[in-house]
Amino acid sequence: MANRQDDKEEIGSEERHADSPIKKWLWPWGVLFLLVALMLGGAYWWVFMYGRVDTDDAYVKAHSASISSRIWGTVVEVVVDDDDSVKEGQVLIRLDPKDYQTAADGAQALLSRREADVKKSEVYVALIDSQTEAQVRAAVALVQKAKEEEKATVDQIQELGRKQAASQADLAYARRQYDRIKDLYHTKSVSQEAYDAALKNFKVAEANLKAVVAEINGLKASLLAAQQQVNQAQANLEIAQSGRKQVQIERHNLDSLKAQRDEARASLDQARLNLSYCTIMAPLDGSVAQRNVQVGDRLQPGVPVMSVVPLEHIYAEANFKETQLTHVRPGQPALIKADIYPGTTYRGRVSGIRPGTGAAFAVFPPQNATGNWIKVVQRVPVTIELDRPLPPDYPLRIGLSLIVTVDTRKKQPSMP
Repeated sequence: MANRQDDKEEIGSEERHADSPIKKWLWPWGVLFLLVALMLGGAYWWVFMYGRVDTDDAYVKAHSASISSRIWGTVVEVVVDDDDSVKEGQVLIRLDPKDYQTAADGAQALLSRREADVKKSEVYVALIDSQTEAQVRAAVALVQKAKEEEKATVDQIQELGRKQAASQADLAYARRQYDRIKDLYHTKSVSQEAYDAALKNFKVAEANLKAVVAEINGLKASLLAAQQQVNQAQANLEIAQSGRKQVQIERHNLDSLKAQRDEARASLDQARLNLSYCTIMAPLDGSVAQRNVQVGDRLQPGVPVMSVVPLEHIYAEANFKETQLTHVRPGQPALIKADIYPGTTYRGRVSGIRPGTGAAFAVFPPQNATGNWIKVVQRVPVTIELDRPLPPDYPLRIGLSLIVTVDTRKKQPSMP
């Protein structure tokens, strides 16, 4: 029994000595494999993960146009259907134009009548303007003439006044001479011829004075008549000038008619504009979507009936966590993958970062100042402009899910 036990111990010892070289050989290779795996993992992280942020909360978007009517109307024709490609200005829907055509015709008739009223008033204003202006000029001329005649009469009266003074002096002298000669004649100191001459001179001087006085009295009567003419001419001038005020009144009336004409023209423009709205056209190039209108429908303003999606101007909107945006800047390159096309990669650039989180612009933003508060990492929309042109065999549609990766290693200017 003792010999068997010794034999087993010798065999176990031999086996242990035989395994030791294998273990010694595997140990370095295991360590080497671990180091290589760590290096490969580090290289993969450096090449594919370092300086990049990604998210799968991203979707295709576009600034699509919502098509609606600007007026009330009944649909008489729908020209396009869902998925049709349209160009800017292409007709989409036609509304019944009869009511709006009638309104436009009525507005045109009203404008024609207003324009006729304006023309008639312009002619009338020009007529009374010329008439009253002529009356004023004539009245001014008459006043001037009457004043000139009055002044001439006054000058004549003044001249005759001086003549009257001279005649009175001559009469006084002739009376003195006559009285002296008469006394001498009674004493037979002068001849009959001298007496007769003195008497004649006295009578002539007296007659001259009476003639001057009579002429002065006549001129005074003429002066009174001239003054009356001046007053009458001034009265006529005031009447003519009051006629000029009527011109001002008619001009104000003309301005009122012009305002009514402009109002009628504005009504016509609005009626024509409403008539043009009976034809609904595409505001931009794109594809028709969400058509929900049929012939016979009664449209009301502002209610969307279809959309036009500009597929040539689609973009990606990625909702990054706020903790991922530390180094994200506009202009940095981005890689986009669409779930609809596995293996296809699109390229683009960051074009903008929303000035607030998605929750901040929600219809009902969170009220963190009330109740219990739990901190939640917020997401901020980031706009990615796709490089053009897109692969024609892999078109994108609005709402498709995307995976967006932004390379933040290329520093760009900071956000505004």
